[in-house]
Amino acid sequence: MNQHTVRERARGLVAQMTLEEKASQLRYDAPAIPRLGIPAYNWWNEALHGVARAGTATVFPQAIGLAAMFDEATQQEVADVISTEGRAKYNMQRENGDRDIYKGLTFWSPNINIFRDPRWGRGHETYGEDPCLTARLGVAFVRGLQGKGKYLKSAACAKHFAVHSGPEALRHEFDAQVSEKDLRETYLPAFEALVKEAKVEAVMGAYNRTNGEPCCGSKRLLADILRGEWGFEGHVVSDCWAISDFHMHHMVTATAPESAALALKNGCDVNCGNTYLHLMQAYQEGLVTEEDITAACEHLMATRIRLGMFDTDCEYDSLSLLDIDTDEHDALALRCAQNSMVLLKNDGVLPLSIEGKTIAVIGPNADSIPALVGNYNGTSSRSVTLLEGIRSACAGKARVLYSQGCHLYKDRCEDLAQKDDRLAEAIAMARAADVVIACVGLDVTLEGEQGDTGNASASGDKLSLELPESQRNLLAALEKTGTPLVTVVASGSALRVEAGNAIVQAWYPGQAAGTALADLLLGRVSPSGRLPLTFYYSVDDLPAFTDYAMKNRTYRYFEGTPLYPFGFGLSYTTFSYADASFDGSAVTVSVKNEGCMDADEVVQVYIAPQGSRYAPPHASLCAFKRVHVKAGESVRVTLPVADAAFTVVDETGARVKDTDDFVLTVGGSQGDARSVALMGRAPLTLSVRR
Repeated sequence: MNQHTVRERARGLVAQMTLEEKASQLRYDAPAIPRLGIPAYNWWNEALHGVARAGTATVFPQAIGLAAMFDEATQQEVADVISTEGRAKYNMQRENGDRDIYKGLTFWSPNINIFRDPRWGRGHETYGEDPCLTARLGVAFVRGLQGKGKYLKSAACAKHFAVHSGPEALRHEFDAQVSEKDLRETYLPAFEALVKEAKVEAVMGAYNRTNGEPCCGSKRLLADILRGEWGFEGHVVSDCWAISDFHMHHMVTATAPESAALALKNGCDVNCGNTYLHLMQAYQEGLVTEEDITAACEHLMATRIRLGMFDTDCEYDSLSLLDIDTDEHDALALRCAQNSMVLLKNDGVLPLSIEGKTIAVIGPNADSIPALVGNYNGTSSRSVTLLEGIRSACAGKARVLYSQGCHLYKDRCEDLAQKDDRLAEAIAMARAADVVIACVGLDVTLEGEQGDTGNASASGDKLSLELPESQRNLLAALEKTGTPLVTVVASGSALRVEAGNAIVQAWYPGQAAGTALADLLLGRVSPSGRLPLTFYYSVDDLPAFTDYAMKNRTYRYFEGTPLYPFGFGLSYTTFSYADASFDGSAVTVSVKNEGCMDADEVVQVYIAPQGSRYAPPHASLCAFKRVHVKAGESVRVTLPVADAAFTVVDETGARVKDTDDFVLTVGGSQGDARSVALMGRAPLTLSVRR
C-alpha cells in the first residue's frame, strides 16, 4: 500500500475527530467512534511463539528454541503461520462482536533484547545473546508476521526498546547505564535492522531508564534515534503501565499528567496502561498541544489502515477458523522442535536401541505441559509431553516405566509425606531399566516475567545456574544406579547440568515436544540445534547482574572458559569442511556429511578484525546457514557477509573501519579452544583483506 496514501487517509480521518476522541484513541483499549465508522480496538495482543492467550492455536518452541535452529527461512515460515492463525482468529472474533484484549492484529512480538545475563527470567523470550543472530531472526520473524500483501497481514512489534534485560525485580525503577560503544555495538543493532530492513510496524519501549531517561519517554531513543536517525514510520507503544513508573518509581515527574506529557512529547503514541487517561488534563495544563495528540493519533490510524481494518478488499479476510490448528501447522511445530533441541553431550549411548528393552522415564518435567510451552503462549489441542512421545515411539517395542521422581522444586511431591517421597520409586525403576531418560529442568514458575512467577520474590529471575535441589538429588541418585542415563533439560536459559551419559537441551519445545524428543533419542533425526547463548559454570564467573557493560559477558567478551559455548551442538554424524573462499562479499565452502545418516548442519562464519583498537576480544558471528546434507554427500554453501561486519564501533558509538585485515573462521562451531575440544575438530580459517 502506498505510504503517502496511507498518511493522507490517516490525516483525513483524524481531522474529523474531536480532541477528546483523538486522545481516546491513544489508549490500548481504544473505544469506538461510531459516527466515523471506527470500531473499538484493543491494541494488546501477543504472538511470541504462536498466537497467545486467546484460545486454541499452534504452539511452537519458545523463542529461545526457535533461535537454536539458526534458521532464517524456517523462522519466517513460523511467523507466517502465526499471522495466518492470528488473522483467522481476528476474522472469527470480529464476526462475533468480540473485540477484547488478545483479539487484535497488533502483536507485541518479537522480543529482541540481548540475553546478556543467564539469570534474567525473560531471556527465553529472546533470540539469545548475539546481535547478529538476533537481528537476522528478528527480521525474518517480522517479515513473516507482516506478510507481503497489499495490506499488513499483522503488525509486528520490536520490544523492549532499549537496553533491557533485567533484573526483573528492579525494572520499574532501574537505570541501565551503558556506554556509547555497548549501546551501538550490542543493544541497538537488532532494533535498527528491524526498523530499516523489515519495516517493523511498532516499537515498544522498555520499563527501565537508559542513561537517565525512562525508555518510554526518552527523547534520545524515541525521537533522536528511532524516528530521527532510522526514519521509523510506524507507531510506538509503551510497555504495560510503564508510563506510570515515571512518577511512581523513576521519580522523573511528579504527576500522572506530567508523565503522560513526557511520553507523548517524546514519541510514545499508545499507552498500555491508564496514564493517558490524564492526557486531557495535561492538555488543559499546557503540557501538551493538540498537535502532539493529533500526530500520535495519525500514527495509530495509519497502522489500522495498513491492516485493512477500514476496507472491504483485504486479501486476508477469507481466513477462517479452519485455518487454525491445522495438520500442516502441527508438522511445522514438530520440525521446529526437532531442529531446536541441542545435544550437549553423548558418550555413545545415543541414539538408543530400544527393541526388547525397558526404558525408565523419570523426572518432574516428563509429563508436564508447562515444561513444553514457556510463557506468552497459546493453548494447543495437540500437546505431546516428553513421556507421551517416548511411550508412543516405544509402543510394541519396549516397556516404558514412569516416575515423577521429585517435585520440580519442593523437597516432596505430597505435602504430608516425608522428604524425597518419590526417590525410592525412581531408584527402583532405574535399576530395573536398561536406560533412564531423566526429564528435568525448569518451567515458567521458576523463570519468567516479574509478577508471573513464584521464585525470588516473584521477580522471575534465577538466583543461580543450578537445578533445584530436589532435581540435583534425583540425578545424583540415578547416576549411582549405574544404569545408562540420558538427561533431558527443559529450560529457557543456561543451566549447569553435567550428570548423564548424554545431555539434551530441549528448551520449552512446544506442542510437538514429546514426538520430537523421541525422534531424536531413537535416531529418527539427528540433533541439529545450536546454542544461541553461552552456558557458564557459575554466575560467579560473571559481573553483577545490574552491570550492563559488555565486559566479561557473552561469548564475544567472556574472559573465562564456558561450560558449553555459543554456537555449540553435537550431531549423530560428522561434517567436514573444505575449499573455503571469500570473494569480497560472501564466504563459500564445501560441507561433507561423512557419516551414514542424513542430517542438518549449521554452518557458522565468525569474523575477527586484526589489529583493531575497538573490536571485541573474541571473533563475532557474521553469517550462518542451516543446510541439509545426505550421508556421504557434499554441498557447496554460500554465506553472504554484510558490509557492517568489516567495521567496528568506537568509544563514541560511531561505526568505523580501522583495519583492512580480518580472519574469518568457517565451520560448525566457533574456533575457540573450548568449542574445538568439545567438537574434536577446528573450523577452517581464512585471512582476508577488505
